[in-house]
Order: sequence, then C-alpha cells, then structure tokens
Amino acid sequence: MAYQLPTLPYEYTALEPCISKSTLEFHHDKHHAAYVNNFNNAVQGTELDSKSIEEVIKITATNPSQAGIFNNAAQAWNHSFYWQCMKPNGGGTPSGALADKINADFGGFDKFVEAFKTAGATQFGSGWAWLVLDGDTLKVTKTGNADNPFTAGQTPLLTMDVWEHAYYLDYQNKRPDYIGDFLGKLVNWDFVAENFAQATV
Repeated sequence: MAYQLPTLPYEYTALEPCISKSTLEFHHDKHHAAYVNNFNNAVQGTELDSKSIEEVIKITATNPSQAGIFNNAAQAWNHSFYWQCMKPNGGGTPSGALADKINADFGGFDKFVEAFKTAGATQFGSGWAWLVLDGDTLKVTKTGNADNPFTAGQTPLLTMDVWEHAYYLDYQNKRPDYIGDFLGKLVNWDFVAENFAQATV
C-alpha cells in the first residue's frame, strides 16, 4: 500500500514569521512530496511493498544496494515526523513526566537546549538533530542526510530538520537563528510528550 504524503497539521502561514509560507510550500509540496513519490515508485511490485515504511527503513538501512530506497523512505518518514514537532505559538518548556525526565537526564532544561542547539549547529552539511529515548535514557543526537535514530534502536521523540531547504529562504546561512526560533517558538511539546508517554508504557 502506497505511503501517503500527510497534509500539514497547520496552515502554510501558521508558523510565520519563523518559517514562511514559501518555505513550507517548497519544503512540503516539493521536497517531501518527491521523497514520498520516489519511495512508492521504488518499492512498487517488490517484496517491500507490503511492509510499513518503518520496516522498510530498518531493512534497507544496512544494505548498500538499497541505499536509494532507504534514503527516500527515511526522508519521507523524517519529514512526516518533523511537521508534527512544530506548532503555531510553540516553544516554551515541557511539563509533567517529560520535563522531569529532561531534568534528570540532562541536569535541567537549559542543558538540554544547549545540547540540542549544538547538535543542530554542528551537523556538517545536511541532516537532523534529535531528542531520543535510548533504552531508558533521554539523549540528544544528530544524523547525517536521511539517517534516522531508530535504525540504531533509539526512539525518536523530537526532530529538527537542518537541511538547507528547511530554513534557507528565511534565514540564509544563519542556521543558529533558525535553531533558536525552532526551540523558542515552534516546538510542539505536547507531541513530544505523547511520544515519550508511548515509548515508556
């Protein structure tokens, strides 16, 4: 069954001025749509066609001959997850069990912010910064290109796209400004908390 391009969970103008309508139109309607189309075309009529996209990512991650399938599958999944990690008037700080766990594992929310900003700013070239649950410990990690933490057995809770197409129309080469706005004004902590709750049931 074909993987569907999800609609954005907000209007194209909803994240302005942090992320513009133009960026979302290009990023979602062009880049993300292309990954979804390429993935569906690549698995159509193969034994992978009946598997979930998460299964395909895990199966193809370590097979160089399937790198094209992996790249498009992982990018399709990563983007679908990324859209949900943001919301209008987001940012701020988490609460409840997630906040307690961040404080316990990072030594405070500010320490988490510092680690996440560093991961995003120091990812050379294209990639992603993540908050993941690794075993029973929260960690900040980063991945290059299409890579995804669950190929390493980690559970993604939050991601930030640091490919240039995610921010360049709005921030040009000022990636740290984009990262600051993402954390301060865009993060959907409710979504992150739901992911954490599901991962710790």
